[in-house]
Amino acid sequence: MRGGSEAPVLLYGATGYTGRLIADALLARGIRPVLSGRDPAALDAVAALLGLGARAARLDAPEALAAALRGVQVVLHAAGPFAQTAEPMVEACLRAGVHYLDITGEIAVFEALARRHPAARARGVMIMPGVGFDVVPSDCLAAHVAARVPGARRLAIGIAGLRFTSRGSAKTIVEQVARGVTVRRGGVLTTIPAGLRWRRFDWGRGPEPGDAVSWGDVASAYFTTGIPDVATYFAREPALQASLLASRWWGWLLGSAPWQTILKAGADLLPAGPSAAERAQAAAVIVAEASDDAGGIARARLRTPEVYGFTARTAAAIVARVLAGDVEPGFQTPARVFGPDFVLAFSGVAREELSGSAAW
Repeated sequence: MRGGSEAPVLLYGATGYTGRLIADALLARGIRPVLSGRDPAALDAVAALLGLGARAARLDAPEALAAALRGVQVVLHAAGPFAQTAEPMVEACLRAGVHYLDITGEIAVFEALARRHPAARARGVMIMPGVGFDVVPSDCLAAHVAARVPGARRLAIGIAGLRFTSRGSAKTIVEQVARGVTVRRGGVLTTIPAGLRWRRFDWGRGPEPGDAVSWGDVASAYFTTGIPDVATYFAREPALQASLLASRWWGWLLGSAPWQTILKAGADLLPAGPSAAERAQAAAVIVAEASDDAGGIARARLRTPEVYGFTARTAAAIVARVLAGDVEPGFQTPARVFGPDFVLAFSGVAREELSGSAAW
């Protein structure tokens, strides 16, 4: 442990690709976080480079975590896969009375942390997963279209422009390969076979097909809007179709322990993430549609910068809001606390309304 009292913010997972981007984004806001993670040597190297303090702690070591959280007001957790890492950190935050943020896009994590709502309210702690691209822009867009169709029963969210995958994101995808696709029907999570459900979205070039995928909004958008039927889709690309087919036909094998080990080892061989030049040239587009049983419909499109850099910016902005006291104890989602227009405050973001009269 070195220099541990710089700011009441602990950034866990600071040595990872996205963690480094978040550290830079926090510094750009004048916030000097204490860096944390499980590898003391790697952590000290990054801390020395950035001139920040470091507190090493493993998530399976409660006493070390408690020491790392001493004097901390908010944790920004950036070490996935969050299905394995979120709950130990949340437990430590609840014991210490520290607000918890993370950048997950994993449905199961949103659902698990939502169950901690009573405990978080009792401790005066806010638990807010999904403060990055997963799911700030899509959550804000979902809230926006839902407000235009009171009583909406269905919500569809389509995402295009996800060109790059970091090592951490790849490992999360590997863990989900055998699980089919999760949607929400009648307020209940339902698994359907991969590769069977699709629909069209206009991401800016006219209606194009998107394939249903498991994505955090199936949980977060439900908690934000209360709409009972939610599905998410990615723009159709060859790599996506191949992975969906592999999940459908070979998921039982790819989900086995030996193949999980092999696939995760392969993920370790990927580049850490896109280069700065690649990020500068990339962008993402999200379309959301809310509809009711009487024919009411609202569609909107949101353009954002590249997802990893944007994750760092939204996460840092939410840390700043929490430090300023803009919190609501309990389990929360970004748009529910900060509103549907929160995402519009970031440069490079534009929202436009789309015609809701014709079916795609």
